[in-house]
Amino acid sequence: MKHNDTSMIKPGQRTQEIETSDLTKDTPYLPPEQAAIRAKCFHSTGTFEEFDTKEIEQSISDRFEKIVAKYLDSIAVKTKQQTLTYDELNTAANRIARAVIKKSDKKNGPVALLIEQSTSLIATIIGILKAGKTYVPLDSYYPQRELTFILEDCQATLLVTNKRNLGLAHEVVSDTCQCLNIDEIDSTLSSDNLNLFISPDSLAWIIYTSGSTGRPKGVTQTHRNVLHEILSYTNGAHICHDDRLVLVSSLSFSNAVRTTYAALLNGAGLYPLDLKEEEMKALSDWVMGQEITVYRSVPTVFRQLASALREREETVPKLRLIYLSGDTVTAGDVELYQKYFPQTCIFINALASTETLTFRWYFIDKKTQLTGIGVPVGYPVENKRVLLLNDQGEEVDFDCVGEIAVKSRYLSPHYWGNDLTITTSTPDPADVEERTHRTGDIGYMRPDGCLEHRGRKDFQVKIRGYRVEVGEVEAALLQHEDVKEVTVVGGEDQQGNTRLVAYFVPVGKLPPSVSELRKLLKQKLPDYMVPSAFVALNALPLTPNGKIRRQGLPDLDGSRPNLDTPFVAPRNLIEEKLAGLWAEVLSLKEVGIHDRFFDLGGHSLTATRVVSRVIKQFQTEVPLRVLFQSPTVADMAAVIAEHQAKKLGDIEAILAELESLTDEEAKLLLSGAGETRHRRD
Repeated sequence: MKHNDTSMIKPGQRTQEIETSDLTKDTPYLPPEQAAIRAKCFHSTGTFEEFDTKEIEQSISDRFEKIVAKYLDSIAVKTKQQTLTYDELNTAANRIARAVIKKSDKKNGPVALLIEQSTSLIATIIGILKAGKTYVPLDSYYPQRELTFILEDCQATLLVTNKRNLGLAHEVVSDTCQCLNIDEIDSTLSSDNLNLFISPDSLAWIIYTSGSTGRPKGVTQTHRNVLHEILSYTNGAHICHDDRLVLVSSLSFSNAVRTTYAALLNGAGLYPLDLKEEEMKALSDWVMGQEITVYRSVPTVFRQLASALREREETVPKLRLIYLSGDTVTAGDVELYQKYFPQTCIFINALASTETLTFRWYFIDKKTQLTGIGVPVGYPVENKRVLLLNDQGEEVDFDCVGEIAVKSRYLSPHYWGNDLTITTSTPDPADVEERTHRTGDIGYMRPDGCLEHRGRKDFQVKIRGYRVEVGEVEAALLQHEDVKEVTVVGGEDQQGNTRLVAYFVPVGKLPPSVSELRKLLKQKLPDYMVPSAFVALNALPLTPNGKIRRQGLPDLDGSRPNLDTPFVAPRNLIEEKLAGLWAEVLSLKEVGIHDRFFDLGGHSLTATRVVSRVIKQFQTEVPLRVLFQSPTVADMAAVIAEHQAKKLGDIEAILAELESLTDEEAKLLLSGAGETRHRRD
């Protein structure tokens, strides 16, 4: 029996050649070069202790208390305002746990928390877990209506907050939810461990997705799943007691949760920094000043860190590991790492979701050479396999693109709902403990089992009948040396036709011209994947977690793009009418007579609309091929003037013919390789 899963393929094997008996679920294959780079993930002075598999069969708080007993006086959490040792953090968490139990009484609902990035936030999370409760992290930067929705949806019976956020807490809670101010906790409460039995199957947290594609959903994770995640991270990246991990993401983001537990469940130091209240310079200061060894964030934040280090001409000598996930990593990110970070530093590109946690990673060092414009997400982590599925849920053949599905026993058990029956995944009839979750991400599996991430399924755009994965366009644009950040979205023009719009942040004050960007993309992509419009921004709008907030991108205002060609106004009536016609078709306020049609965002089918309107407007018999090949208003006006004496014989027939052209037929006219189906010149 053949098996289509490629998570265990050895170099040179094709998918169809792998027998089911060759696959070992629990020991994922890494090719030699990847294994060699992974082996370099070590602390120069620290002693690494493997995270034993037995350690996942307990609660998070049980593991934490073992670490506390071992590293009482070591720094657990350090912010700009306060430092807590493991003993002090445990003491604070125990008092909070008792206050939570006292306030919530015997109610079983989740406990929400609304506290800024601080030592208090970390102590509160541990305290809620010690109390045997499930926590729901909230972010004060979320809109108030979203906070209210989350509290109502998760049916929280208690909201833990502090003095700073108490006012907002009272505004968003319902009558059935109480508030607990940790700044007013009874100091006489015992600081001893509670020693409650908490099953590893108990829910540890409910984290709500951003809701970018719909209403936010609460994703649950059990203690066992979280501990398995930290086991993989610890053993794969060699996290040890001497490490210092920087925390830059909101705790309402699963990426931040991984950083928090990777530190606290290994005796390492956690160094939070609230980027919503700090300038980017503060991050580079913090990473250097605190001698951070492990950096983890989304790619957008990493690019800003690298940019700050480049401008200051400084480096971070203690940094041994850069770990990026949560969004697409580009070849440009790898170049930044290879150019501006220490020689011994290792770079990891990982793929994860809140439902699955981490399931793929790719190890990169200073000698790694990438092929193509993307960065692979690589090979499987322990006990997690990837399948690629078509729209019918069937596994696709080798060398095909499909939706990424993850198969494991360590997946989120369900989305939070009133009846807790909304599952995130499908059970496997052959193994009741395994489930399969469809991630909504698109991927391609290389012959050796290396996975390429091709973007989100819900970000795919149909352009003139072609399916476009915007991640490929973004990766190509980021290869331009003057483009620092970019996001590409699908939108509609005034005629209701779908088009691609690229929003980008330039490296310097002067952005590259649209003509220059188009030239680059035409060398790398088919024409239908070249955006119709390019918008330069000072910064991309971000969520509190550092991911791009596409809903916050500005609407197009119809301004003429930044071209290499200077603007020249029409000089006569024909040019004036043509410029107005072009502007209307291209949804622009003005068009210069020397602006090239395709630099303005035109394509083959918009060209047919221009020709159709030219014929109606000027009632002139002009060879269609000549019109198509007139790239500017001035060129087209000259052709029209030359043929004004000729009148069309059958306008309606020609217009009908133009409107029926397919994209391919229009391209033939544009290239000069053919004429319309009934030539008329």
